[in-house]
Amino acid sequence: MQKNWAGNLTYTAAEVAHPTSVDELRELLAENGLVRLLGTRHCFNDIADSAGVLIALDRMPREIEVNEARDAVRVSSALRYGDIAPDLEAQGLALANLASLPHISVAGAVATGTHGSGDRIGSLASAVRGLTILTVDGEIRRLARGDADFDGAVVSLGALGAVLDVTLDVEPTYQVAQHVFDAPRWDAILADFDAVTSAGTSVSIFTTWQRTDVADLLWIKQRMPDERAEARASLAARLQATASDGERHPILGVDPVATSVQRGVAGPWFQRLPHFRLEFTPSAGAEIQSEYLVPRTDALAAISAIRSLADRIAPLLLVNEVRTVAADDLWLSPAYGVDAVALHFTWKPDEAAIRAFLPTLEAALPASARPHWGKVATLDGAEVRSRYPRFDDFAALRAEFDPERRLVNGYLARLGF
Repeated sequence: MQKNWAGNLTYTAAEVAHPTSVDELRELLAENGLVRLLGTRHCFNDIADSAGVLIALDRMPREIEVNEARDAVRVSSALRYGDIAPDLEAQGLALANLASLPHISVAGAVATGTHGSGDRIGSLASAVRGLTILTVDGEIRRLARGDADFDGAVVSLGALGAVLDVTLDVEPTYQVAQHVFDAPRWDAILADFDAVTSAGTSVSIFTTWQRTDVADLLWIKQRMPDERAEARASLAARLQATASDGERHPILGVDPVATSVQRGVAGPWFQRLPHFRLEFTPSAGAEIQSEYLVPRTDALAAISAIRSLADRIAPLLLVNEVRTVAADDLWLSPAYGVDAVALHFTWKPDEAAIRAFLPTLEAALPASARPHWGKVATLDGAEVRSRYPRFDDFAALRAEFDPERRLVNGYLARLGF
């Protein structure tokens, strides 16, 4: 039986195919009925499942091609961010941001609107300037930023076809230093939220909600050479937080061996922006994840609502993380049209208990909250659709790319496709 990375999902498909060329992939699409594309299996729901055949592109040719202007790179879609980052670094180039773990594929992360953190940095999908899609009827479609359907095709939920390659914005390489503070006070965080989230290039707040007066950790990743030491010290004093005296895992008490280097030691962007190192199993391993992105204007209300449920959340939780994402124009991006605050929950591996509690959490959050496409949520499809102004436009685009509905699985059907 095939399972996802966390082990909470068993795929129903009887077969996982691994084509090694576009011709083989085209044949697989032609020969089979229902199909879905499978990435690195880091989704916690059935978005990538199918009653038919799953197709993984991990054995397709490996391509990393920087353009002449050195401001973009075209990569094979199945490559992981951790695979392409060292190659870019060797060429003196970098991406603007990375997710908390480098183990995820480019196509999978982009298709689900996955993100890192930073007030002025968009999701990983916002770095896409072009992509090539092989439709289920064998046609190759290339879309570039500025094309009429481009903003709909990037965060695609895997509903348009097999993404062969993705072209990403790049920039000159840079270094990042990571600073961690213990026990910032929640009242002070909420009173000065903008100052907290803008304290570095990328900021994360972690808590287990074992206490409601303080969060567990504040992580600040600072792009160098802008050290900002005095500003961090001033903020820490206002939050009554103390600089950590050693390395920290986001989940207090867990060995930090898997985490990226902290304590202000500068290093290459790709070794600091993720929370976890590529060579280790990230996070807790056996876990379930949920995440909701709210407009920044609703962030304080959302965090306060979560805080009010702390006694019910804490027994189920491994860690809650708060991050920020800049707005974009991608139709199904959870940050579409709004600067967003992401409220991420890493739960203990008890899916029945999590699903029983999530309706309470979702009812307490502002009605603007958009669930992450690849994580566990219980909002019904009609409610999710209502939170995306361009959803109907995407539905029309999906129907154009896949008129026979061969890519529609149970997940997409629940959304109303």
